[in-house]
Amino acid sequence: MATLADPLADYVARRDITDALHRYMRGLDRLDEALFRSAFHPDAQIDCGVYAGDLDGFVTFAFGFLGQMQASHHMLGQSRIAIHDAARASGESYFQAWHGIRDADGAPRDLFIAGRYIDAYACRDGQWCIVRRTLISEWATDMAATGQAHMNAPQTLRSARGGHDLSDRPAW
Repeated sequence: MATLADPLADYVARRDITDALHRYMRGLDRLDEALFRSAFHPDAQIDCGVYAGDLDGFVTFAFGFLGQMQASHHMLGQSRIAIHDAARASGESYFQAWHGIRDADGAPRDLFIAGRYIDAYACRDGQWCIVRRTLISEWATDMAATGQAHMNAPQTLRSARGGHDLSDRPAW
């Protein structure tokens, strides 16, 4: 695995790249476009199979797709990051995602997708961000959603989008 000679610089690069990965996931789930965009440099190229192109087009695609859903929950698994030099890195990150969707009749369904992100990162003006992302799908499935657990405990706090999630409040 490639690393920088200075252990502290290597750690900081990995920390900052990991933070970009986290901003991507949280931006998706909270439908926070500014946070989502902050994971990428403006000239980034993204290929997720059903969309391939620039960042602006990807934002339109992803937020249009996810905006139709009741909620989504993206989780990162292990990430392997190779630091090539002070300005370039690459990595592979595993993910799993749940999407609350509805079928043609309006019945709720759970769509699960798992795979890997193959990324290239660049450090520009001190900011590590994604410059190229390719999504590799490992598996996907959808099934009828009962929501039974939440029906039995309606007092359970649920996630929210658009700045209304508990984690969006400054004093949580």
